[in-house]
Amino acid sequence: MSVKKRTSRNKGIRGVVRKKRSARTPDLKHLDTPHLCLLRAPSVAPPTRPMQREITVATYNVHRWTGLNGRGASDPARAGFVISEMAADVIALQEVMRPHRGDDPLEELAEALGMHVTFAATRVHKRGELGNAILSRWPIGGVSMLDLSYSRLEKRVAVAAQIPFDGGVLEVVATHLSLADRTRHKQVRALLGHPQLGRGPTVLLGDMNSWRSCPATRALDAEPWTTAGIKFPMSFPAARPVLALDRIYTSGVDLVEISAYDSRAAQRASDHLPVVARIRLPG
Repeated sequence: MSVKKRTSRNKGIRGVVRKKRSARTPDLKHLDTPHLCLLRAPSVAPPTRPMQREITVATYNVHRWTGLNGRGASDPARAGFVISEMAADVIALQEVMRPHRGDDPLEELAEALGMHVTFAATRVHKRGELGNAILSRWPIGGVSMLDLSYSRLEKRVAVAAQIPFDGGVLEVVATHLSLADRTRHKQVRALLGHPQLGRGPTVLLGDMNSWRSCPATRALDAEPWTTAGIKFPMSFPAARPVLALDRIYTSGVDLVEISAYDSRAAQRASDHLPVVARIRLPG
């Protein structure tokens, strides 16, 4: 794709995400427990090649669309521009805000990119539903959710999308783990002990809050299916990263390359930088 075409496409993403919002009925506002609430295909899917042996996956904490400091007005176009700029094939998003009223920026983004999307809400915020999402260039064959809320103060989930390909099914598990060490360790053990995780080609990605060598981090790093020998890139804070909070682990999949996406736009769109990895699926 030429630079000229890419620039035009990115402007289109901004236009779609910033369009005037219409009324949207807050149909799930009464739910205060984690729940799976969206699985959607694009209305007009662009021509997509079959999944190749090597694909690009990414994880990105979009900070409720509020930018670098979290105090500004919600502007989904900033993070939407970064997501379109990365052009990853599968993307996990954390801290996604879907407002009770008006158009849904997550659905608008998926529609503009021509991607399939699923979303699990961790809790209902005063401004809308807050949770995790997965975007995929290929159809999502199935989706499930694991409630990881071991603390009343921090509700968390893992959302899993099954994406069929010629060699089987790729399991994409996206999560946002707790800040508290003890709770995070319970969440990691629940994930690693889940019978569906790691049965076939699997990618586990998200904001792991791995800011130090705690039991949760050591448990992930000790698993044989994780990225042994891979140095995770610094991704937080976005302006000058010093912590590798955002990580991508694999099982039955080769991790070829991993890096933080530190474009000028990414340094201002959220307090986290996206982390992007190139993976190689089994033949």
